[in-house]
Amino acid sequence: MALCEVYWDHQIPLPKPFLIHAKVTVALVALLCFINSYDGEFVFDDSEAIVNNKDLKPSTPLNNIWSNDFWGSNLSSNSSHKSYRPLTVLTFRLNYLLAGGLNPIGFHVLNIILHAAISALMINVFAILTGGLAYDDKGRMLNLAPKTSVLAGLIFAAHPIHTESVAGIVGRADLLCAVFFQLSFITYCKAFSRGSGRDDRFSVQWVVVSILLCAAAMLCKEQGITVLGVNAAFDVLLICNVNVYELTQRLLRRKNPLAVMKYSKKGLLTRLALMGLGGLAMLYARWRIMGTGPPAFTEVDNPASFEENVFLRIVNYNYYYCLNAWLLLCPWWLCFDWSMGCVPLIKSATDWRMGWLLLLWCFLIGLIKQALYSPDRQRRRTTTLALVLLVVPFLPACNVFFRVGFVIAERVLYLSSAGYCLLLAFAFGHCCYRWSKYRNLLRVCMLVLLCFYMARSALRSHQWQSEKRLFTSALSVCPLNAKVHYNVGKNLADRGNTTAAIGYYREAVRLHPTYVHAMNNLGNIMKERNELIEAEQLLTTAVAIQPDFAAAWMNLGIVRNSMRKYEDAEYSYLNAIRFRKKYPDCYYNLGRLYADQNRHVDALNAWRNATMLKPDHSLAWNNMVILLDNTGNLGQAELIGREALRLLPKDPTIMFSLANVLGKLQKYKESEGFFLRALQINPNAASFHGNLAVLYHRWGKLELAEKHYELSLNLDPEAPGTRDNYNMLRRKMDQLKQLTP
Repeated sequence: MALCEVYWDHQIPLPKPFLIHAKVTVALVALLCFINSYDGEFVFDDSEAIVNNKDLKPSTPLNNIWSNDFWGSNLSSNSSHKSYRPLTVLTFRLNYLLAGGLNPIGFHVLNIILHAAISALMINVFAILTGGLAYDDKGRMLNLAPKTSVLAGLIFAAHPIHTESVAGIVGRADLLCAVFFQLSFITYCKAFSRGSGRDDRFSVQWVVVSILLCAAAMLCKEQGITVLGVNAAFDVLLICNVNVYELTQRLLRRKNPLAVMKYSKKGLLTRLALMGLGGLAMLYARWRIMGTGPPAFTEVDNPASFEENVFLRIVNYNYYYCLNAWLLLCPWWLCFDWSMGCVPLIKSATDWRMGWLLLLWCFLIGLIKQALYSPDRQRRRTTTLALVLLVVPFLPACNVFFRVGFVIAERVLYLSSAGYCLLLAFAFGHCCYRWSKYRNLLRVCMLVLLCFYMARSALRSHQWQSEKRLFTSALSVCPLNAKVHYNVGKNLADRGNTTAAIGYYREAVRLHPTYVHAMNNLGNIMKERNELIEAEQLLTTAVAIQPDFAAAWMNLGIVRNSMRKYEDAEYSYLNAIRFRKKYPDCYYNLGRLYADQNRHVDALNAWRNATMLKPDHSLAWNNMVILLDNTGNLGQAELIGREALRLLPKDPTIMFSLANVLGKLQKYKESEGFFLRALQINPNAASFHGNLAVLYHRWGKLELAEKHYELSLNLDPEAPGTRDNYNMLRRKMDQLKQLTP
């Protein structure tokens, strides 16, 4: 392929680097930007995808990752998100195994390393897209645009839009997808290496390997399939050197219908057919794996897609594109979530935001004009391929082919940002070429931009270190987003500051009056503060809005039970179980209701159901033992206690309850053993010492009884009954001393 060095490249005010030095520099910049996220917590979506995902645990069969979605739910379930990313989940599982549990540092470090590697490898991609494929006498690929590719790589390494993908562990999907995306593209280029023979020949094996790597990218994240589009565009525009505008004109005017055929001589149609068949096979397999069809999203997730007016729907989609473009240009206003009123819908053509749509399309039309009409072949090719790299990976998120479950998601711009970085580097090089006398000024501007990107990435990584910083940072970006206020409130409540959390939950409900999760959490706080009337009102409203909200039904049952509305409470619990068949906590609370009503058999059955659904439900086991103890069924209580300890051998509360039962059965030695084991685990439990003292009191070991009564009273001077028992013991010991000669 007869290619010459890109003419504007030498005008870029950078030293001409060796490839290895360039890659190390770019990787170091990537590390510098995001290294402060290495010791961050599990934040936001990490809770569901990692902390609560059973597929990460060694006890879960490895095969489960191939039948479950990214969040650990079965793909056949109607509630599944349908995100099928088994290779990403596999890396999470490896992190879990290597760390011996959920240690976030290992997860974060791998993400940072992946981004550094991707940034370094992106130099190869940029070099090929800008300078084309060229080889030296030894068959080694030449970089005909070394400065442009390195500059684009530096911009990519430092761009703040990548923070969510790098600092958020769930972003691993985007990073792994990008790795296989790059490898698929580079492998496709290898099909045209010197080793393939003549210029009109190519290696079918390398094309097949490229398709397989595309499948691997898709198994990391669905966006990976778009590399086939990039490969096809690269083939048409660079390998076959097709002038798209000229070709289109010939076909439309039918001047020469055979004009297309000359491209098939280079195997273009064969390669396109291979990629087309491979892509269709992947899409078919993906559809079959999804089982019940695409996921169901709500209006809250993506309000524009539910707009009935087609014109307004298209307008709002385009406004979303404007916001995505702005995040690439000026990534200062970044937010973990852009839904729930963060971006108000455009309702009429007179909305002032329509101007942004016109500006976006004027800019895009200008770029397309350059890509089609520019007499400069290198400029035309670079602009076109950069646009392809910008647009094609974004297509799955554009709402054109199917509805997506978000308004804006910064993570989906990870790959598309590469196209923006290449366009920016090309524009900078071209400006340096045309206005060489301003090169120093242009150099300063680019240096300032890179410093801004690096500083913003470091700051944003710091915000992603903890949920408190992440959620609070969003308040200034999306003050109208109810989910932001909800998450700030939830974080405050989790840290014990329920008073402050109430204000944020109320604001979330004010901004989004049907926000049932905010109502549920606010109702729980009101319940804990014993403000039962408001709690009941909030939870009743939540289940009226969403009748299948099982958690709200259960919480409503707890509130009504506290208000002694027993029939209403039972109705609420049974509704919760109706909407969520496997709900052990609800069975536990239902058992407490029955116990309060002295319906002992029903209570035991409810708690037994809880332990069947969740064998490690300590509270349910313990309540069964206590109820049987209190009703005089000591033999059955002993059996239940021993069964519970087989499943929970280190649970001190069950040991304590079983020890009480054994003491009443006069199995003093065994009872003592369980008391002492419980105290080894929890030595500061006043009740443990107090009841062990009672055992020794009955057993006649009065000195030991005295010791543990005193320990209990030191820990809790107000412990019920302990003071009386201690005084009784003291009197008995005094009497024994008087009788002793």
